[in-house]
Amino acid sequence: MSWRLRPRARPAGPSATTAALTDSASGPTPRGVRTLTTGDRGTRRSARRVFVDQRGFTLIELLVVIIVLGLLVGLVGPRLFGRVGQSKQAAARAQIELLGAALDQYRLDIGAYPNSGQGLDALQRNPNAPNWSGPYLKKAVPKDPWGNQYKYRCCPGQNGEYDLWSEGGDGAPGGEGENADITSWDSSQR
Repeated sequence: MSWRLRPRARPAGPSATTAALTDSASGPTPRGVRTLTTGDRGTRRSARRVFVDQRGFTLIELLVVIIVLGLLVGLVGPRLFGRVGQSKQAAARAQIELLGAALDQYRLDIGAYPNSGQGLDALQRNPNAPNWSGPYLKKAVPKDPWGNQYKYRCCPGQNGEYDLWSEGGDGAPGGEGENADITSWDSSQR
């Protein structure tokens, strides 16, 4: 069995078109305006009037939404901002590890770590040392996540062959939390 669509019958002549645009109760309807039938009685309203009857949110509904959003920000916000400090400390530890690996490569090529006067810049620029095969870093020596320079002391350091550290968020020695020092020699903080 096959299905076949039949063409829709079209009104013939101008009288049929005029009859389609007129309404016996209200007279001729302007072209392009449609009427909607609502209710059981068959009352007619224009499409423009239907949109006027729709209402927006009440003040109470808006207040409830604002209160719920405020509670979410108040409960979730502090937890997220606490993680920012932890992530900066983790980034500082990772950078210290990478700088330590570059310092070790420098020592393998030259035979000694750069002294405190040469600093970490010796990883990027040759300090007139024989056998220098750098640069040992792809980019310039990074600053710590708080925007401060890493501290470096060598030959020897107070805690090992070299000391490399960041003074944390406050930029001063010591501190707790985000302000705590991140060091290359203390494995208990890692």
